[in-house]
Amino acid sequence: MEQFLSGGGDAAQLSPLTLAFIGDAVFELFVREHIVRMGNCQVGKLHRQSVELVNCAAQAEAMEKLKPLLSEEEEAVYRRGRNAHPKTTPKNASIKDYHDATGLEALFGYLYLSGQTERLREFFNRILSK
Repeated sequence: MEQFLSGGGDAAQLSPLTLAFIGDAVFELFVREHIVRMGNCQVGKLHRQSVELVNCAAQAEAMEKLKPLLSEEEEAVYRRGRNAHPKTTPKNASIKDYHDATGLEALFGYLYLSGQTERLREFFNRILSK
């Protein structure tokens, strides 16, 4: 996966919530591509399948699978995202899951903006493993 746009900037200098903003979209795209590649079906079913993976609880669980794989740099990005203080609060999730999910999204945003697409693929494949 290459970035759609080119340009300068250091991903490490972005705020954790900015990283989570882009990371949310990157994670969603991985999930949608995975589901579509499993086979053609009705859009409503595709949406329900994506919601199973793109929610706070599922992302928090995914992060638990990734923690043993993180480098020091990745761990620092995750912690920055997890410890960020968003202005919204979760409606259907625990605060812990919400913070863990934000950390995951920040990590995905950081890796994407840093051009580390192979690492993103490795992480997503680990998330999908049972």
